[in-house]
This record gives sequence, C-alpha cells and structure tokens, in this order.
Amino acid sequence: MAKDKSPRRPRAETPKGFRDYFGTDVTERKDMLHAIAEVYHRYGFDPLETSAVETVEALGKFLPDVDRPNEGVFGWQDEDDQWLALRYDLTAPLARVAAQFRNDLPSPYRRYAMGPVWRNEKPGPGRFRQFYQCDADTVGAPSVAADAEICAMLSDSLETVGIPRGDYIVRVNNRKVLNGVMEAAGLYDAADQSRFVEERGIVLRAIDKLDRLGEAGVRALLGEGRKDASGDVTKGAGLATEQAEIVMGFMAAKRATGGETALRLRELVGTSATGLEGVQELETIAEILDRQGYAADRIEVDPSVVRGLGYYTGPVFEAELTFEILDEKGAKRQFGSVAGGGRYDDLVKRFTGQAVPATGVSIGVDRLLAALRAKGRMGGDAAGPVIVTVMDRDRMADYMGMAADLRNAGIRAEVYLGNPKNFGNQLKYADKRASPIAVIQGGDECAKGTVVLKDLILGARIAEGASLEEWKARPAQVEIPRGDLVAEVRKMLG
Repeated sequence: MAKDKSPRRPRAETPKGFRDYFGTDVTERKDMLHAIAEVYHRYGFDPLETSAVETVEALGKFLPDVDRPNEGVFGWQDEDDQWLALRYDLTAPLARVAAQFRNDLPSPYRRYAMGPVWRNEKPGPGRFRQFYQCDADTVGAPSVAADAEICAMLSDSLETVGIPRGDYIVRVNNRKVLNGVMEAAGLYDAADQSRFVEERGIVLRAIDKLDRLGEAGVRALLGEGRKDASGDVTKGAGLATEQAEIVMGFMAAKRATGGETALRLRELVGTSATGLEGVQELETIAEILDRQGYAADRIEVDPSVVRGLGYYTGPVFEAELTFEILDEKGAKRQFGSVAGGGRYDDLVKRFTGQAVPATGVSIGVDRLLAALRAKGRMGGDAAGPVIVTVMDRDRMADYMGMAADLRNAGIRAEVYLGNPKNFGNQLKYADKRASPIAVIQGGDECAKGTVVLKDLILGARIAEGASLEEWKARPAQVEIPRGDLVAEVRKMLG
C-alpha cells in the first residue's frame, strides 16, 4: 500500500508585485512621514485615517488599467454579496468621508492622510502593487488660494525632508487653459462636453509623450497617427494642420516668467471664456505665491504639465526632482516626478449630487525615499542597539539591569538572548545588528564592580587599518566602573 504523501510545504516567497520592508526602510519612511506631517500640521491640516477597505461603488472607476480584474482594484464579494476592494488611493476615501460626515465636518475641511494603497496592476521594475502615499486636501474651498497654498506646502515639504532649492521644481498648469486651447482648436464645446471626447483623449496622451516621442512624434499623433519602429500604428486625433499648430503652441507656451507665460496662453485660448478663466487662475496663483516668497526657482507656471488632466477640473501641479542620478546602467538621468495633484471639483458630487470644490496633492513616499537614497542623502547604515553580552547564564538579571539603565537614559540597548556559550557568536550577532558598542562583564569584572565597553565601530576600522594615532587616542576597548556605564556609553556614542 502506497504511503500517503506528506503535505506540500508552502513556498516562502513574497507575492508578485509586493515586497517586505526591514529595519532602516521602515525607520526612514516613518521619519519622512513624520517630517511631512509636521509641515501639514503647521498649515492647519488635521490627520485622517480611513479604512483600508472601501465599497467598490464608493471607489468609483478611475484607474486606467482596465485589462486587470475589477479595473485595477483588489476586489471581492462579502457574505452580503456587496463588492468590497482595497483602496487604490487616499482621495476616493476622502470623498466618501466628506459626503458621509458633511454635517459634522468644518467647511472647508482640511485633512492629511498617510498610508499604503493597493493597485491590481501588472508589476514591473520599480512598480509595485502596494505602495505608500502621503496626501493633503482641502474640501469646500472654491478659491484658487487653496491651490496656491497646496503648492507652497508641497514646496516646504520637499525642503523639509532634504530636497534643497534648486533640486526640485513644482510646476503648475490648469485644465481650463487646455480646454480653452481645445476650444480654440475646435475640439471642446462648453455646452456639450461629451463631444470630441475621444479626440481630446488622444491629444492629452500625445502631449504627455512629448519627452519620449519628440515634437515630430506628437505631431503625428495629433494628425493621422504614428507608426513605431515595429510597424505598429497608433491612431491619431485626426486634427487639421491649423488645429495641430494651436496644440503645439500650447506645449511651447512657457516663457521666462509666469506673467509672460500667461500672456502667451491668453493669445492661444483666444475668445474661449473657459480658457481665459484658467489663465486668470494661474495668474492669481502666481501672485499669491510670489507674495509669500515662492519664486519661479521653486514653483513655476508650466503648460507642459498634463498628467491627470482628464481627472482634474482646474489647476494641476506636479513636483519634479531636477538633480541627476545614475541608473542601473551607469547612465545619468533625472529622477522625475515624486508628487502631483490638483483641483477635482466633481469627485464628492458622486455622493451628494452637488458640486463640492476640492483640491489636494499626493506625495509618492517610496519614490521620494528612493530619490534621496540615490542622491546619497539617505540609506546609510543605521546604528543598531548597544549589545549587553552574557558571560554567565546565572547573572541574567544583572545584564538585564544594565540594559534597563541604558534604556532609561534614552539609549537603545538589548541583552543577547541567544545561546551564550560561544562569545564569538555574540560579537557576530552584534556585527549583524550594526551595534556600536558591546558591554562585557565576566566574573572578574563583576568582582571588581567594573564592565568592559568594546567600541565595535572603531574595532572594525582598526581591523581595516586605522592609524596608530587614532587607535592610541581612542582605544577600542576600555574597562570602567559599573556605575559609570551610562555616562561612558553616551560619551563613546558621541
């Protein structure tokens, strides 16, 4: 008789598109979120934590990856046959909260939220299905002063976490200006916005590909279409030459100053009331920011910002890092966008039936951390805890007391809790933990009332060839009175 097969062991692997975060990654993200939260708090925004799960109906359908199940969300049916999903951003839950608690919340309602979001999209290099966002939004403020405030707060946040002026730029555009350009080109009807929807979508995607395809490639997409190197043809918007020139002029409208750019945009939108309203809003934002000291070296009007224009209803903004990094092939490149946002006056309307003005920004925390690490401003080896070694199992209470004294003084410390038989293994453990100091007390030291402090960092440097003068000035191991433990550890750490 055949023996029963033993149960198959599960594979110890992270699901595709997800990752685990260890020590320094978690600590650095926590510190960054804390720093950004302090900026948001200074601006008067309150924290909000929403459920990680929302109804699919509340989330709506805003994801572009329609080839995935549930249009890009991780969804399932509960026992009541209601469709639920993990949140894919922090904005859709805010819209639900603003509608659900509209009679209790102040208006305008200013909130910030931080946490993971989930996308059921095809993963790739640097593209994960779970990532962190850090948002701030104002709901109920129709004035573009709210948009200007968001831009200023975004600038302050970047500088607070270690991106100095000159290494970033916040670019501002306006959906209404593009609508005005589209109207001047015969592709937008304010009275019937359902007309030319397909053509406008093609134009938006074409503008967004300017960096990759160049002017000739965009012109082809504005016209009959474009054939790539493989022979595949991408359908174009079918614009006449005069129409395409208006769109191309919009993309090249940026001038030396915000005022000059606005004048050029006024020329392009012509008599479009929507377009002129958008230009006026950009001028107002620029004036408000200039009065606060946010010049064009930090925040600028730039018509080339088009990402998300199909979603937003007014001003849009994007933060781009301008410094160069080396990619995996050693080639220089700019890191690109790390935050974006804008005005979305129609989102809460899905719940209430009434237009509710709203504007906000979302910072891609993981991308921002990656940028700082690539620039060498984060990602160094974090110091581990002081390790109290165990020389005598029967004196564990003494060792625990040493660790408690260090902790009570605000010093990170732990007692080695593995098998203490091999002292070398204890030092190997301390090395893996990146511990700066090992505390040692054997029977002889206990009898004398002393402890030995081993400077593991200097010890490693001596092993690598530190100078004799350095070694003499600071020996790698010292014996001190037990009562001086905290003071001497603090001195050594300093």
